[in-house]
Amino acid sequence: MLKIIEITDKKEWDDFVNEHNGHPLQLWGWGELKAESSNWKVVRVFLKNGEEKYINRKKNDHSDIVAAAQILIRKLPFPLNSFAYIPRGALVLSKKPIERARISREIALWVSKNIKPKPVCLSMEPDWDEGEFEIRDGWRKSKNTILIPRTLIIDLTQSEDELLAQMSKKTRQYIRKSSGEVKIRQLRSKEDIDRALEIYVQTAKRAGFAIHPKKYYHDLYKKMGENSPIFGAFIDVNSSEEQGQAFENSQTQEMVAFLWFAQSNYTSFELYGGVTETGQKVRANYILKWTAMLEMKKRGVERYDFNGLLNDGISKFKAGFAHHENMLVGTLDFPISKTYFIWNSFLPTAKKIVRKFKK
Repeated sequence: MLKIIEITDKKEWDDFVNEHNGHPLQLWGWGELKAESSNWKVVRVFLKNGEEKYINRKKNDHSDIVAAAQILIRKLPFPLNSFAYIPRGALVLSKKPIERARISREIALWVSKNIKPKPVCLSMEPDWDEGEFEIRDGWRKSKNTILIPRTLIIDLTQSEDELLAQMSKKTRQYIRKSSGEVKIRQLRSKEDIDRALEIYVQTAKRAGFAIHPKKYYHDLYKKMGENSPIFGAFIDVNSSEEQGQAFENSQTQEMVAFLWFAQSNYTSFELYGGVTETGQKVRANYILKWTAMLEMKKRGVERYDFNGLLNDGISKFKAGFAHHENMLVGTLDFPISKTYFIWNSFLPTAKKIVRKFKK
């Protein structure tokens, strides 16, 4: 028999997510960001086996926990009421596709009974490869995707030589070339983060996508802290001939690119990035991404997720870092309300709502 318990302790939650190779979007800070900045409500639950009361156990004794889920809930226009969503979760310990469906169903039934107003559905986008979840027990594939299932995930347990060997020849060349004049360091000051956000605004205008207000990104950094590292690429404004070295400070540098991550102990996940026109000319993104990969590897992180591949120029750039692609299981819906057919069928309305979730 499975029992569901709400968790309200940040350390206990994050410890479990990290202990069991959970995704950074399941970390406490990500839920807090969404709850305080984006009109979401957040609920975190453990699923446990047995009858023993959870309060009677020793602190952080998770021996009978079989799953965890950070659930985001957002109000929707009438008659849909609300929407429940698990980003890159649930975290189900079983590797069996049938068990994953069964256990995830228990989460959906709990949402149906306990979340008010009743959601139109529970959508989840697990961090599982295609084929690692069996579509059954009320689950169905969704047309309304929030996170792109087609992506590129690099295994950082490989050696540096093995990682380089998987790249395209052009990518390796641009890494070597850009390393000669671009320096990389982690961004921590408000001034550096503000400059990165200026670059992000420029990038968004060029590419034509919407972004959050600046406060949202500062809140992200505050909520997630070291689980949300940012790396910047700099060139020396006085001399472009000076040899670069990763993580070296200089008072005469211009930021030309940045990469912003969500990071758990197991996975680094690209959230945001941008580059100036000068950065494009010196191919700063190549050495920036490579240095970030090496830093994540140094920290013991095992996976580097590029967060989606489309058929655009950015995705072609990403694809140069490996010879493979990854296809995740995608978006899974568990219909809860009778109005689910509206959510699922009237795509223009649903897609407009979903686009707001993606920013």
